[in-house]
Amino acid sequence: MKPVEFTLNNITKYYGPLHVIDNISLTVETNKIVAFLGPSGCGKTTLFSIIAGLKAPDQGLVSGMEGKAISYLFQEPRLLDWLTVAQNLAFVLEEHIPRSAVPASVKAALEQMEIGAVHDTYPRKLSGGQRQRVAMARALAYPSQLLLMDEPFKSLDLTLKWSLIDRLHQSWAAAPRTVLLVTHDPKEAVLLADEVYVLSPKPTVIKGHHLISLPRTERKPDALPLLQLEQQIIAALI
Repeated sequence: MKPVEFTLNNITKYYGPLHVIDNISLTVETNKIVAFLGPSGCGKTTLFSIIAGLKAPDQGLVSGMEGKAISYLFQEPRLLDWLTVAQNLAFVLEEHIPRSAVPASVKAALEQMEIGAVHDTYPRKLSGGQRQRVAMARALAYPSQLLLMDEPFKSLDLTLKWSLIDRLHQSWAAAPRTVLLVTHDPKEAVLLADEVYVLSPKPTVIKGHHLISLPRTERKPDALPLLQLEQQIIAALI
């Protein structure tokens, strides 16, 4: 039996009279990458907030999240503008690893994202792509058991998007952890995930569940098995 990271049992959420999530149940296994795909406004971010404990469901239960360290990667980099790039990473590490190990951890994380040269630069002086690389380096450097990614590639050009997805693959292969990805892009989902949940419009239910067995080393944007799975996912979204 594969180890279970956490479970959602009959999760339901309302905002006043608005029924956002309806009776969602699922299990996430340890060190798997799981994507949630659905139309804009369907409740994907609300579901993430419930998993992370930032919002409480009106019905149902999240089990297995107690005491877990969580890191986040959002569409907006959310860097601290008054700190340099290196200081942004050090800020989230200093209370979680020995202080003497922080500089080396920061350097390794930035080099992994190929942005070591900007370590003393302030975020306002970086391009949008550089800022997102810094945000990813920070999220991956943090010693979390669960990484939540909320549409982190949405505003990026295709070249940078594929580059960051490849970097994420490399980081995950070197140090696996459980990753949840919210996206509106089927291609992102099939390139990254071990499994994909397709969500309906509000009130959100699970419309489809797809397992991806193709090894990550063989995942390219034009790989035929992935293109076929993309079409299945698109059909489920319609």
